[in-house]
Amino acid sequence: MNVLIIFAHPEQRSLNGTIKNAAVAYLEAAGHQVEVSDLYQMNWKSAVDGRDYLHHQPEDRLFVGNVSKVALEKQALAPDIVAEQEKILRADLIIFQFPLWWFSMPAILKGWVDRVFTKGFGYGAGKRYGGGKFLGKKGMLIVTAGSDTHSFSLNGINGHMDDLLFPIHHGIMWYSGITPLQPFIVYNSNHISEAHVAETLQTLKARIDSLETLDPIHYYSITAGDYDENDVLKTHLRDNKSGLAAHRKSSLGLTFQEVVNADPASTENQ
Repeated sequence: MNVLIIFAHPEQRSLNGTIKNAAVAYLEAAGHQVEVSDLYQMNWKSAVDGRDYLHHQPEDRLFVGNVSKVALEKQALAPDIVAEQEKILRADLIIFQFPLWWFSMPAILKGWVDRVFTKGFGYGAGKRYGGGKFLGKKGMLIVTAGSDTHSFSLNGINGHMDDLLFPIHHGIMWYSGITPLQPFIVYNSNHISEAHVAETLQTLKARIDSLETLDPIHYYSITAGDYDENDVLKTHLRDNKSGLAAHRKSSLGLTFQEVVNADPASTENQ
């Protein structure tokens, strides 16, 4: 399996750096091919602007979606964007690794998504939410969070972790066709002991060993007809749930490949 790790932490000696290095070692030992985009080391430019599109003239109004699609078609995207898109196309699994900062990903990682998932590539290339150009790829988050699990529970002060990660799992991955796997989360990372670090790395190794059979997160799909003409989840599927949780199915015990094969649009959108 080809694995791409998008790493967003400024310090190599951090807990995140330790986890990233261990993940690369475990993946390679298991026979996977690994590429790493270390955004801080790359000095990644996070802001979208006209320089991203080589055909764009500064005096012209910048319509980002349309201009980015034309640039993709004309092979006129900035070289750093092209390099990252090529990595995505090679990848079977994309891992986003980051510390949870202000209840989301660091700005540099959001900027990577903004610039790399251009129109015609990350979106506007097939049906949304369960279709698209990335159908057949897996995605997984490796996240460190400073507080403990209680504060990220259903009634915890920080909100439920599923809700905090919903914009990434559902709004970035599932929107573009990537099937999200269960995230690997390290809680209490600000107060972690050496013993807990060692335990965490062993748990990470077990997770990597199970990647081929890991049960994905199951979301309802536009391609399966789960939403009405207004993009609202059909009433009979809501199961007395509302809000973000309504869009997530109960675990069906399906493997990743069974999820892909069950999508009626899986062939036409590849």
